Amino acid sequence: MRGYFGIGVEEISKPMNVGNLLRTAHSFGASFFFTINACANVREMRVSDTSGAFDHIPFYDFDSVDDLLLPRHASMVAVEFMEDSVDLPSFRHPKHAVYVLGPEMGNVSDKMLARCDHTIKIPMKFCVNVGVAGAIVMYDRLISLGRHAPRPVQPGGPDDFGPENVQDKHVVSYGPRRITRTKKT
Repeated sequence: MRGYFGIGVEEISKPMNVGNLLRTAHSFGASFFFTINACANVREMRVSDTSGAFDHIPFYDFDSVDDLLLPRHASMVAVEFMEDSVDLPSFRHPKHAVYVLGPEMGNVSDKMLARCDHTIKIPMKFCVNVGVAGAIVMYDRLISLGRHAPRPVQPGGPDDFGPENVQDKHVVSYGPRRITRTKKT
């Protein structure tokens, strides 16, 4: 996958949520992780970080939204459950993205929203845990920008149906089953 992404949280208070999100960010290949005005203790965050993410990706702790430093050409994306936010399945992720989530029992601040280029939401009935929301956004980025086979029309996985020399024009499809024919030369 080309590009990079960072992910962080604003005014988070529960260290286990930060550790969980950081571990997930490490697993999805985040380039960095950050907190803004965090009320959680970093030492307590490490308890839920079973992957050792603190030792593998940069961790930045900013005191305020004004102190937040971003890589050049990065697009800020707020993950916020607002009426005018773009539904995640309809959002094209920027190649260089920095995602920010709000605190537990709260929202991304107005000051942070003013810095963001995009605001997205996960289309569901109500908000979920900040770690879960971050994981969903990172997974969506992976499947939409990653190098994966396209989803098949029928239930199941990709249809790896034949040798490399068989091209789509040589395939005859009859419902859920595919029959391959090679051209005679």
